Amino acid sequence: MPRLALVLGALTLTLWATCSRGAMDECADESGRPQRCMPEFVNAAFNMTVVATNTCGSPPEEYCVQTGVTGVTKSCHICDAQDPKHHHSAVYLTDYNTQADTTWWQSQTMLAGIQYPNSINLTLHLGKAFDITYVRLKFHTSRPESFAIYKRTSEDGPWIPYQYYSGSCEKTYSKVNRGFIRTGKDEQQALCTDEFSDISPITGGNVAFSTLEGRPSAYNFDNSPVLQDWVTATDIQVTLNRLNTFGDEVFNDPKVLKSYYYAISDFAVGGRCKCNGNASECVKNEYNKLVCNCKHNTEGDDCSVCKPFYNDRPWRRATADNANECLPCNCNGKSAECYFDQELYRNTGHGGHCRNCADNTDGPNCERCLDNYYRDASGQRCLPCSCNPEGSLSTQCDNSGRCSCKPGVMGDKCDCC
Repeated sequence: MPRLALVLGALTLTLWATCSRGAMDECADESGRPQRCMPEFVNAAFNMTVVATNTCGSPPEEYCVQTGVTGVTKSCHICDAQDPKHHHSAVYLTDYNTQADTTWWQSQTMLAGIQYPNSINLTLHLGKAFDITYVRLKFHTSRPESFAIYKRTSEDGPWIPYQYYSGSCEKTYSKVNRGFIRTGKDEQQALCTDEFSDISPITGGNVAFSTLEGRPSAYNFDNSPVLQDWVTATDIQVTLNRLNTFGDEVFNDPKVLKSYYYAISDFAVGGRCKCNGNASECVKNEYNKLVCNCKHNTEGDDCSVCKPFYNDRPWRRATADNANECLPCNCNGKSAECYFDQELYRNTGHGGHCRNCADNTDGPNCERCLDNYYRDASGQRCLPCSCNPEGSLSTQCDNSGRCSCKPGVMGDKCDCC
């Protein structure tokens, strides 16, 4: 399989080019300085549930093995969803698979109407956002003539095309065959190729889709929000649109029709739990939901927001050169609450705006006394001016607490004639 090896080699190179310095376990270096960190690279599909809209065996049905040779007697078998030895359910898409003991999911046959325009969906729910590097399918039969891969970036979001595979790109998907993306063009567009749509091999054909291959900004991934969003997925869907045949189905021989069906032995999704460079692992929370174990003063399922009181600068994804950790607000010890103020950040380079300042203080950093208060000699407390409203020119006193008196009035608080 030299072609597959070439594709997977390209995947590996792309992965290392974009993530090499981030493929680390710790979120701080030896000196304790924050650094980008990422969960380990995994097959996110392994042992996960795949929902198939069609599966053989209910009721039990016969299928025949395609030999590719016309006139040769085909060996036929039974698919029975109730028989542990003869079922081919969707659990076999993501289980542990070996060459010696292959398991596979299988659809009904063409005799049952499984052919274009009827489609079958295989939907994988990852349980959380992942940064996807590749989607790989190993077919137990020949590869389909036409199928597509879709993704969602949120669990209730729309399905977005990832890649089309077809021997009839323009006819089936209205896409140019083997198109490419020019620099500066939309790098989130799905392409179509006929490269993997031949009917041979009859069994064991692979298809590997790299999310970044052919995307001009792939080697500048840290600075490409478009591609960072492009690789993000919470769900993957494979839609099987058209079976590959030798054309002999036109004679409607039941044995021939029973030899055409979809069957996949492995559905793999390579990627990392998406934590935006702010966590080295994902864990189950109290609701048994997968979330990032966030560092760098971040929080959220994907470490995509700053923790409360760490709003001195806007949240940014960690990069190879800068962890972009969230920084605490400076409230001079007078408050534990703040919010990010864009205008303040633009003017001063610090965006933390404090709330509910204590000890009669005020200002973005609780740095001054409230109106009609003054700072005592220790500099720690703000005391009320208490200027007599009848005898004072103003209710605001000076830094020593003395009020400005009207003519004929005296005293620190302007309360004596």
